[in-house]
Amino acid sequence: MKLTFWGAARQVTGSMFLLELEDGYTILIDCGTDLDKQKVERDKILGHYSLFPFEPSQINLVLLTHAHIDHSGNLPNLIREGYEGQILCTTATLPLADLLLRDAAALNAKRVKELQSEPAGKKKKTSKKKFRHNPLELYLEKQVHETTDRFVTIGFNQKFKVSKTISVTFIPTGHLLGAANIVLDIEENGVKKSIGFSGDVGRKNYPLLPDPQRMPQVDYLVCESTYGGRRHADKDAPEEALAKIIKETCIDQPGRLIIPAFSVGRTQALLFVLNKLYTEEGLPPIKVFSDSPLALASTRVYEKNIGLLNKEAKEFYEEHEELFDFDNLTYVQDMKQSKAIANYNEPCIIISSSGMISGGRVEHHVMTNLPNPYATILLVGFAAEGTLGNKLLKGMRSLSISKDKEIPIMATIKSIDVFSGHGDLDDLTDFVEYQSNDKLKTIFLVHGELESMESFKSHLHYRGYTDIQIPKWGDEFEL
Repeated sequence: MKLTFWGAARQVTGSMFLLELEDGYTILIDCGTDLDKQKVERDKILGHYSLFPFEPSQINLVLLTHAHIDHSGNLPNLIREGYEGQILCTTATLPLADLLLRDAAALNAKRVKELQSEPAGKKKKTSKKKFRHNPLELYLEKQVHETTDRFVTIGFNQKFKVSKTISVTFIPTGHLLGAANIVLDIEENGVKKSIGFSGDVGRKNYPLLPDPQRMPQVDYLVCESTYGGRRHADKDAPEEALAKIIKETCIDQPGRLIIPAFSVGRTQALLFVLNKLYTEEGLPPIKVFSDSPLALASTRVYEKNIGLLNKEAKEFYEEHEELFDFDNLTYVQDMKQSKAIANYNEPCIIISSSGMISGGRVEHHVMTNLPNPYATILLVGFAAEGTLGNKLLKGMRSLSISKDKEIPIMATIKSIDVFSGHGDLDDLTDFVEYQSNDKLKTIFLVHGELESMESFKSHLHYRGYTDIQIPKWGDEFEL
């Protein structure tokens, strides 16, 4: 069989791996949106007739590790270009993927409208930046509906027989509700082989989610390496870290705390920890605004899947009957309510997306409060190069809006990583080291920056693993 790396190869986004068996059966593992700048060069290779370097109609089966867009976001395009099979995922991944894909389709609709409004033969100066991807990528809600109709859900740890010679198992990995590592057991020419795909490895003791489960012994392992070169800096429990910052920003100094957070996963972890602080730790009744319709919809999915949460969350729910709703919390529904928060003069906490401050309602909250010395902006996750979140973390003193207007940054900028859903170097090491050197033939490192991959490769070499590959885009390997 042959494994080809068509995404997340020496970069973080766009997970997409193609497994081709000798009898012609093909399996695609993940089909994510590629947000990396290298995609511009790959588009030149592929041209503008297809978004994929393979024929989608020839794929027999798609497996989805979890709902995040960098793993699921290209599925509507795959179906639009001819894929006719099923998409296997876990029970909780289906509703979350549906929400995220519909959200992406709504953004695409706005982009299509902007493109259509431009005069023929003349594009706005901003168009190159906004639409640097092939316009064929801009799927709409109709394509999302066609995609989710193809989803077939499989329970965790249930070995599902795809055919007489192929079985697939979804193994809980933390990181996000429904997220899984995938193991494929395949018999080919009388020889049995197993291939493991990590998806994104979660971290231990994360709010709401169980610790990642061990993956059984495999012959080949495709392993993410997002944090392969570093450890999480914050050692405090999430409750302790967040309580300390709230005390500093809303109690000792009566101000407002703005937390940019991704709507799916990160916001739910924050709301659960805040509920614990108010309910069990006696935190003063400071108003909390959750300003994201997508976050509210995602929270409802979490509430319907309490059985998939960790022991702590289940026990808290049994005692208090609520995980995310508490007296001081307001879910903001529309833009009018969102903008009205600026007029709330008491200390408050605002949680809004996006997490990197690269779009979404949080941009308004941040821009409004940058000149406010009584405001604190708390980054709780990774902020990519070029985003406003990244610039703030680097210590910029002012923000230019136009040639004639510049905003001084008087707000306090803080960051913590206790709410990061990715396992760090220790978590990834633990994940790999469960695999025996006697059975494991090759480790393929994906889904990380090249520097992180090379660091993790050296770390694993030191621990006795010898055949470690860092594939480039389009690299093929015989298994």
